[in-house]
Amino acid sequence: MLSPAAPEFVPGRPVASATIDNKAKAPKRNPPKATPRAVVPKSTAPDLPTRIQEDIQNGHYECVICTNDVVRSSHIWSCSICWTVAHLHCVRKWHTNQTKKPDEDQPPNANKAPGWRCPGCNSSLLEPPGPHHCWCGKEIDPRPIAGLPPHTCGQTCSKVRATCPHPCPLMCHAGPCPPCTLMGPTQTCFCGKHITTKRCTETEYGKGWSCKEICGDLLPCGEHACSRPCHSGLCGACEIPVLATCYCGKEQKEIPCDGRGDILESFSYGQLQTSQDPDDAASELADPWFEGSFRCGKECDRKFDCGIHACQKACHPQDEEVAHCPFSPDVVTHCPCGKTLLESLPVEPRQTCQDPVSHCDETCNKTLVCGHQCQQKCHDGPCAICTQTVEVSCRCGRVTSKSSCLGGYDDHPWCFRVCRAQLNCGRHECGEHCCPGEKKAAERRKQKRNTIENYEAEHICLQVCGRQLKCGKHTCQQLCHKGPCPSCPEAIFDEISCSCGRTVLQPPQPCGTKPPECRFQCRKARACGHDRVPHQCHPEEVACPNCPFLVEKSCICGKKMLKNQPCWFEEVRCGLICGKKLKCGTHYCKKSCHRPGQCEDAGVSGSHCAQACGKVRKSCEHTCTDQCHAPYPCKEDKPCQSKTFITCPCQNKKQEVRCLATKLHPSLERESTLKCDDDCARLQRNRRLAEALNIDFETHADEHVPYSDATLKLFRDNVNWAQVQEREFRVFAAAADEKRLRFKPMPPQQRAFLHSLAEDFGLDSESQDPEPHRHVCIFKTPRFVSAPRKTLAQCLRVAKTAASLGAAASSARPPTAIADQPSQALNAFLLTDLRFALTLEEVDQALAADLAAAARSGPALTFTSSFLPSDEIVIKTTTPKITAASIATSPAPTPQVVERIIKDLRRTIAKTVARLSLAGGVVACHADSSLNITRKEGEMAAGAGGWNAVASRGSWRRPGPGAAGSKASAAAAAPVAKQRAPRSFLALLKKKKPVVVEEEPGVEKAEEGAEEAEERSEKVEEGASPVHGEGDQGEGIEEEAEEVLVEAENDVPTPALALTLEFETEPVVITEA
Repeated sequence: MLSPAAPEFVPGRPVASATIDNKAKAPKRNPPKATPRAVVPKSTAPDLPTRIQEDIQNGHYECVICTNDVVRSSHIWSCSICWTVAHLHCVRKWHTNQTKKPDEDQPPNANKAPGWRCPGCNSSLLEPPGPHHCWCGKEIDPRPIAGLPPHTCGQTCSKVRATCPHPCPLMCHAGPCPPCTLMGPTQTCFCGKHITTKRCTETEYGKGWSCKEICGDLLPCGEHACSRPCHSGLCGACEIPVLATCYCGKEQKEIPCDGRGDILESFSYGQLQTSQDPDDAASELADPWFEGSFRCGKECDRKFDCGIHACQKACHPQDEEVAHCPFSPDVVTHCPCGKTLLESLPVEPRQTCQDPVSHCDETCNKTLVCGHQCQQKCHDGPCAICTQTVEVSCRCGRVTSKSSCLGGYDDHPWCFRVCRAQLNCGRHECGEHCCPGEKKAAERRKQKRNTIENYEAEHICLQVCGRQLKCGKHTCQQLCHKGPCPSCPEAIFDEISCSCGRTVLQPPQPCGTKPPECRFQCRKARACGHDRVPHQCHPEEVACPNCPFLVEKSCICGKKMLKNQPCWFEEVRCGLICGKKLKCGTHYCKKSCHRPGQCEDAGVSGSHCAQACGKVRKSCEHTCTDQCHAPYPCKEDKPCQSKTFITCPCQNKKQEVRCLATKLHPSLERESTLKCDDDCARLQRNRRLAEALNIDFETHADEHVPYSDATLKLFRDNVNWAQVQEREFRVFAAAADEKRLRFKPMPPQQRAFLHSLAEDFGLDSESQDPEPHRHVCIFKTPRFVSAPRKTLAQCLRVAKTAASLGAAASSARPPTAIADQPSQALNAFLLTDLRFALTLEEVDQALAADLAAAARSGPALTFTSSFLPSDEIVIKTTTPKITAASIATSPAPTPQVVERIIKDLRRTIAKTVARLSLAGGVVACHADSSLNITRKEGEMAAGAGGWNAVASRGSWRRPGPGAAGSKASAAAAAPVAKQRAPRSFLALLKKKKPVVVEEEPGVEKAEEGAEEAEERSEKVEEGASPVHGEGDQGEGIEEEAEEVLVEAENDVPTPALALTLEFETEPVVITEA
């Protein structure tokens, strides 16, 4: 139990137990405050051992590997070279990483030096880090002893010094041992004349000492003594000059004593020069022998016993007797080549040494220096140079040639072949001409031996590597080698600190060591003057974080002061157009906010700018598109490339063409080249018909709806919002420069409306980004022409009016009429039991001729082939848009007409399919827009056929104002018919006679169609086949009448002229309602 009244603890004394009463009676006192530990700075001792021990004691010594403090309780390791102290476990990891793993900086084939490197001085060490021991190494795993320096055992150091035989007498300590203070042993000088005793530090144990007196030892010549001061080693050769005579006695001179040769006796036969001293001369005459000690290099030139010839040898000792002549007859017994005796030759024998020596007729055959034999005849003197032809190879051995021997020279000729072998460094090529190691290199490459030991001596790169080391300060001084260069061997002996100077790495450090990472905050002041943002200390090359304060800055053009701008932002721009007048004086700068002097014409030379001229041309009303040419006027010599329109005389047709006006050919001289066509004539005819029927085109409302039903439905759901979007579409369509419009994110239903409206406008649309940021973007493509003239609101009103009129007409129609029968008309072919692996391309190619013939003879139909999920092929017809031009050229493609064409064409298609074995059967059918088969040939709906079907033929059309299907329907639709009373009628009879029609220009087309229908009806009565297939006569007349109706409706596009068909037994009457 803790108590503030407990007695003070004293080491070595028993603790006194206090009773509860004493504790209660003890006065309360405040606990003693812990005295703060004084901060001790780093040691400044003059010697290294004291500094190491004091820093460890005070916690200021950092491990060079982990940078943590080395304390008294740490297990340590100390380098024996630089005395750096580090944690033992850190050094062991350092040693393991260097010895077990390959050095990345060393090339893969380099000879790595054994051992490992010290983390402090980068020196190479051989012994691995051992166990933890004291400084002197006597005690393993020492325990801290109070009162003694850290990591000491308290014993005498006793380390052996490198230059002293005395052990260290100090207590176990860190760092190097101090110099020895004892006296050294007694030593003699080099010459041995004196002895001395000095301090141990002054004693030269390895060199000895000199007394500086003359040596006096006998030199090797045995005649002179050494005159040098007391020295180490031998005295050396004698260099005292002496007078010497050569062996032949012709020359006497002074030479060094050690320069004399062997002293030999020689005879003087008068060639020795006598001395000027009479005593010496008398002694020389008394004794003709003298001592020669060198060779003078001259010829002996002493006469032989013949007295004619002389000795040609070099200087040599002379004998007392004269030498016998080598040319005497008793000496020369053979011819010069040595093969024939002179006695056997048919010549007189020689009598004296001056007689010539006779020659024999044989070849010399003496062996020359090159190894060949002399091919000359027996001759005097030395043999001539060998002239035999031999094959000589070049130095690399690739080229051989024939040449004269010329004494067997060892130098090989060089060829022009350049050696391309790679040197051992892998970076350079040999490049030598006629390299002797080229063959060896080729053999080495074949055997795939690329180690350094197998490279030829000629292919060892001797250049210095010279590449930059990782430290960035030094270059590699090794011979050029493969792979990366090793680490920089240099060391840094200065402190390496961070930017703020509070984190320091103590020397020595390997070269290239980067400043340490500092855990303190950066203390750099900002240039802007704002407060610093707290951030960690960083290197000098790394900038401080950007200043986050918002200030008011002027834009770079100086027009506006912008608020809330980041302090670090220098390029502040207002976004306004510059608007300054350019140097041309006509145009203004269109660039947005920029620095002064950076307008558009900054990089344009001259007095003009880079904009288009823009002036109105005098030859036409268009603007000049050439580059600014101020202050000169427009030349107008090139044709104007602006586009304009030319029209036909009735102003119906127009065409966009280029102006092409020039100064010589203005555009006013150009005339319209378009001519009116059939459309122009049709419009004029409709205009005359409208005038006859009192129809005003200005007040006539067009009932055409250019929008799809889906667009109108979505518009009806949200009219106000849809009108805003339609307005955006129309503004975008009217802007010629805009190519893309992006809408804000919206729900899927609203995006569907934008996609549908873009399709009606002829624009491309795309949804981008995921929910909830998904939005619609629309683009202008070449298929876009212009926006629809009618708005969605106008078209919605037109659709409502048409629906009300259609409902009135449907209520007036008899109940027996089947309105959906035309929708079930046959419009496709169905191919069943297909051939294996049949493709659509084969079907289209096989039936192309039959389908094209049907399209030429009847309405302009197109056929499309598709596969069904039931492994069948459907060939469906596509009805083109009905226009006045198409009705004038071909019959109207009504569902009934298409069905007759399908029935008539089925037989031809079936024959072709059977002949080519494409399918098992061909069936005429009806396919809807989704290719669903709703009816096949032979299947009919209940109530279909007869005159009920005839009466409902026209129900597929859009019902117009006052339209009716029969007499009963006309009576039922009396309220609608009251709006416009009938003014004329058209009766078509079966007899071949002119049709009675009231003279009105609006029914000219109807008259022509009626005449053609009457002719076809007469052919039916005579037994001729109908034009559009088999059927009753009345059906053909009804269909022709419907074609006339369609043609009349297209020619007169006005609701004031709506034609109604009334079918009777005999005539077919067309009346105007």
